[in-house]
Amino acid sequence: MDVMGDKATLFETGRFVQPSGRDGVGEAADDAAEEVRQRLAAEAGDVEAMSVLGALLLRRGDLDGAEPHLRAATAAGDRAAANNLGVLLHQRGYADDAAGWWRIAAVAGSAAAAHALGRHHRERGDEPAAEYWLRQSAEQGHALGAYALADLLEHRQDAGAEQWMRIAAERGHREAAYRLARALDRRLGPEGDVGDDHGAGAEAELWYRQAAARGHRRAALHLGAILERRGALKEAGRWYLTSAKDGEARAACALGFLLRDAGDTESAAVWWLRAAQDGDGNAANALGALHAERGEPQTAERWYRAAMDAGDDNGAYNLGLLCAEQGRTAQAEQWYRRAAYAGHREAANALAILLLQGGDTAGAEPWFSKAAEAGSVDAAFNLGILFAGRGEEAVALRWYERAAAAGHTEAALQVGIARLREGDEAGAERHLRCAAGGGSAEAAYRLATVLDARRPPAPEHSLGEPVHEEKSECEEWYERAASQGHRRAQVRVGMLAAARGDVVEAARWYREAAEAGSRNGAFNLGLLLAREGSEPEAAVWWARAADAGHGRAALRLALVYARRGELAEGQRWADRAVALGPAEVSERAARLRDALREELSA
Repeated sequence: MDVMGDKATLFETGRFVQPSGRDGVGEAADDAAEEVRQRLAAEAGDVEAMSVLGALLLRRGDLDGAEPHLRAATAAGDRAAANNLGVLLHQRGYADDAAGWWRIAAVAGSAAAAHALGRHHRERGDEPAAEYWLRQSAEQGHALGAYALADLLEHRQDAGAEQWMRIAAERGHREAAYRLARALDRRLGPEGDVGDDHGAGAEAELWYRQAAARGHRRAALHLGAILERRGALKEAGRWYLTSAKDGEARAACALGFLLRDAGDTESAAVWWLRAAQDGDGNAANALGALHAERGEPQTAERWYRAAMDAGDDNGAYNLGLLCAEQGRTAQAEQWYRRAAYAGHREAANALAILLLQGGDTAGAEPWFSKAAEAGSVDAAFNLGILFAGRGEEAVALRWYERAAAAGHTEAALQVGIARLREGDEAGAERHLRCAAGGGSAEAAYRLATVLDARRPPAPEHSLGEPVHEEKSECEEWYERAASQGHRRAQVRVGMLAAARGDVVEAARWYREAAEAGSRNGAFNLGLLLAREGSEPEAAVWWARAADAGHGRAALRLALVYARRGELAEGQRWADRAVALGPAEVSERAARLRDALREELSA
């Protein structure tokens, strides 16, 4: 038992003063002096001294020396002595004899004895008797009694458990504070979303703080996690450190991640190593990843295997990734399968991709399905690609929608494109906005085209009189796509800038698109340069556009060479324009070609 004295009797008499600021030698001397004083008083017949002396010897572990003093004080009616005599007998292995003395002390009003007796009955399986005595102890203000009663009621799923757990926590019981915090935490949603219970999160944090301040290492771990989610990283790190120093491997692992994110990889590795050696699979995986990044695959593999030995399926998955990077496909498949069979959804998705790359579509599909059903967003998207490749557009769309609903950017783009094909512009816009917000350049461009189509008719692209307009939302989306390297968006941004009269901006975007391989960008840049009087440079860009299959650029070149009197070169480009089209270009180019041919034959 963890109580060896009635606190009220032993400490509130004034004879026991808890020392503070003394060194070990001073404490020992004071304890020895106190023992001598109590022994002299006990020999003189002082019952209270007998009880206190017995408690002192019991705490020291001197059971033989304590027993006669406790029995003498008990015979004289001292309830604290009766309780401590029960503790002594319990330590000797005489549980039933101990219970008898605890009963005597409890009936006499000892809350500590009532607690000990309640625990004794619970260990014997007599829950009604246990509840009776624990309630007696708790109602007398005994923190351990309140906690033990709460634990018993919680085991029965009794609604009164939380009330007693709260009372124990308020009386300073650190495990009660921790368990109360955990109970409040369970009411919260993922990542601390309190839902309807807005006070639960703050109250849980309060109790975690109280338990952590009293040295509860798991409370310090949870408090650190709360603070980390909030962004209070320095304070989170302090609590992780406190918990880790007390031996909590998960805190050491979390501290390692904080240090890594702060750029201190070496210190992170120290804490990961400590956690991994204590059996934390997550830390072993982190060490494996660190060594893999450093180009040390053998050491990385060793730590991934350690993670597996610790029961972390991520170890097998990471081994699969490591083997795949090294081209060891057979071993990668082996490790992916091991993790996938253990329920690792991303391993199932990776296995399916590996099988698909090997041409085993039939083998890949069930693993994609298993991963998707387990919640893998990537697997749901990959299933969409798989079914789309088979021409099963309706089934593909269902999987795309599922992935999009979970926030998959490319899936949202595919759903948006499908909605556009169906004519559902509102649905398309909603999904395209999600995808564009997630960073998809193609989605940003398509969203811009949807918004662009709604604008009032604007003058066609012209390099004549500038049209001054404020940037619209569609242009902002075009620019976002363009800044991500989307060539068609770059051309469109250039056109809109030219329409506003911003020739420099237009040229910049045209050139960027052209240099990335856009034939329209090259053609428009040529138009801009020609209008600005730089026809030789314009011809260079038109040639690039024509070589990429742009019919109008070929026609422009034919006209340039015809004006220069280079008829043969003009005829060659005219022939090219006829072949490239479109129809109206082919028609004009054919007339020009015929005229040049007549001129050459004259």
